[in-house]
Amino acid sequence: MNRMGLSTYLQKMVLFIIAAVILVTVGSASAAVKPRQGADMLLDSYRRYSARLATNSYGLPLVVESSEQEDRVQVDVYGIFDHSFIGIANALKVPANWCDIVFLPPNIKTCTYRKLNDTWQLAFYLGRKEYQPPEDARKIICRYRSVEQQQGYLDIMLNADDGPFGTKNHRMRTEALPLDGGKTFIHVSYTYSDSVALRLASKIYFATLGRSKVGFTVTGTDRNGKQIHIGGPRGAVERNAVRYFFAIQSFMNTSRYPEESRFNLRISQWYDLTNHYRKQLFDLEKKDYITLKTRERRNQVTLQNQIETGR
Repeated sequence: MNRMGLSTYLQKMVLFIIAAVILVTVGSASAAVKPRQGADMLLDSYRRYSARLATNSYGLPLVVESSEQEDRVQVDVYGIFDHSFIGIANALKVPANWCDIVFLPPNIKTCTYRKLNDTWQLAFYLGRKEYQPPEDARKIICRYRSVEQQQGYLDIMLNADDGPFGTKNHRMRTEALPLDGGKTFIHVSYTYSDSVALRLASKIYFATLGRSKVGFTVTGTDRNGKQIHIGGPRGAVERNAVRYFFAIQSFMNTSRYPEESRFNLRISQWYDLTNHYRKQLFDLEKKDYITLKTRERRNQVTLQNQIETGR
């Protein structure tokens, strides 16, 4: 294979890996957990991580945990939002709002939503970190499976049964628990089952184009005492988990503003939040990111209008 052919092959693998990783933004390994059990478990997590949330070196109340076992990768992101539980529950229970949330990372070219029978579906269009029209992106369908809300506990799940490279059981779960002072404890978990094809593609990608990419888990220190962060597929899943955690936060932080100004404020704030973790999350300069998302937002509005008008 010549150099140009190898480059094209690697680019295609990158898109498949991106798709697999982003699909991780659809659920939890414990989808069968009953709501009351989920609330108790979330409260236990808050007690376990409260000290770490208060002492985060980046100045943001955020904790990232991940695990890898056989063919399964899971990432859990915990944090605190300065928003009331009721406000968060009312916003996240609206399926359409999730398209405004998942659209913020640069690999999402657009997102649309529709209701088929009794099921809400979200279509994610995945692509490169440069402008692409929706027809040139990879379309992935996710189901907005359920919303469980009790007094003082919210549990929302999205899922996709199948993904690229033979991956399966992509799940995203978002939980919320009220805290004192009008704040809310948030947990976003991501998990999926990979495949032999994905592991092979990942091995090649992270040995070449993705070799400098790292996640959040510290695996040790180098000879100068600097932290070494995890790389590879697990690091990629960690990065995308945090991107979507900040997307939810940006959506909530800008929801109080007039509707016509929310989008510009939202993309600016999302960029600023991710920039706290520049080593892990930097993709584009801010002006390039804003130009990209502003252009792609027009495509999203057009596609959604076509769905709603039946064209």
